[in-house]
Amino acid sequence: MYEVIDYDFGPAARNRLADTTRRDHEGAVAALETFYYALNGADLEALTEVWSDDELAQLDNPVGGIVRSGAAIAGLYRRIFASGMDLSVTFTDAATYLTADTAVFAGRERCEYTDAEGARVPVEFRTSRFFSWAPGDGRWRQIHHHGSVDDPGALRAYQAAVRGRAHEGTRPGAVPEMR
Repeated sequence: MYEVIDYDFGPAARNRLADTTRRDHEGAVAALETFYYALNGADLEALTEVWSDDELAQLDNPVGGIVRSGAAIAGLYRRIFASGMDLSVTFTDAATYLTADTAVFAGRERCEYTDAEGARVPVEFRTSRFFSWAPGDGRWRQIHHHGSVDDPGALRAYQAAVRGRAHEGTRPGAVPEMR
């Protein structure tokens, strides 16, 4: 099944972890919604339940770079949650590709965060999230994420906010490692 769906999963997203055990497409959508519930609520426990714990689970984004393994991905989100940036993310406008064992959601994320001065700052991501049915776990789990920001200035400001660096001290184009 291929279609475009405006999921509008954001701050009001629900924890549907129990539904991720459904073997059908609704189980994959439940995993996606639970991810946005966890992201918006800074709920690391729910987030790690949705992300695969496999060593080859991978996250590619302009904040963390290429992060591989469920444990390393959890570590990146732990730092984001601890940054105090009060992140708000809404997933929308998604091309949705569903097969028996795989679900790909490619869409947009409308985000807002609080910068060092306390101002709310918008940033938009193009994002793809890949989920697969994990037979050993008996549920859908996220195995890959790729995110991109088109606006270089917005990207630098977002990176600085996550890393806790002053905007002025960030060299344009620099993406320091988060370890």
